[in-house]
Amino acid sequence: MKEICAGYGPLKVLDKVNLHVDPGEIVVLIGPNGAGKTTVLKSLFKLVDVYSGSISFQAKSVLSLHTHDLIQLGISLVPQGRQVFASLTVRENLEMGAYLTPDNYVIAERLQEVLAQFPELKPKLNDYAFALSGGQQQMLAMGRALMQDPKLLLLDEPSLGLAPKMMQTLFSRIKSINEQGTAVLMVEQNAKQAVKLADRIYVLEDGKVVLHGGKDILKRKEIQHIYLGGR
Repeated sequence: MKEICAGYGPLKVLDKVNLHVDPGEIVVLIGPNGAGKTTVLKSLFKLVDVYSGSISFQAKSVLSLHTHDLIQLGISLVPQGRQVFASLTVRENLEMGAYLTPDNYVIAERLQEVLAQFPELKPKLNDYAFALSGGQQQMLAMGRALMQDPKLLLLDEPSLGLAPKMMQTLFSRIKSINEQGTAVLMVEQNAKQAVKLADRIYVLEDGKVVLHGGKDILKRKEIQHIYLGGR
């Protein structure tokens, strides 16, 4: 993303945001509530209005593409709030993630790969999604996104509302997904846990990138200012 200004109709949220994700990286966006973190992901996924700037993926401009085009290129989004199809089974939810894949053999192969990543879902395949625990629903949402075999996985607050033990499990799975070749751009309110996974971190405040660095970024005094106020 270069110099991205974006928002919702007349409401401008992002102000000249620059960021990049290299192949194989985990990049984390942190910052206070209302800083624009989710809007960054939605800008990449064509879910908000982008007023100016440029977005490229694998050296190709994607600013004019539709969301389904981005999925075909290899970008998948797991939105905030464990958004699963509650009245469908776990298997049906996962298969929905592969709706752009015409080859049934490939779909079956990817299903097995997702179940290997999230073995908790295997005995639940025929259960309805509404019957799953919160952590299992989050795994299902992530598994559905992985059914397209993305090159870049966008995660919006994956640990939101989860118990500490489940949160640790989920972060370990994110690391495993990354180690298998998928780059990750993650918005996460639990900064300390997220930074442990990250190769690089961006800090947003008031729609702008105010800090960018490595794992030592939490030690900087500016972080205390951003999170605890004092403007």
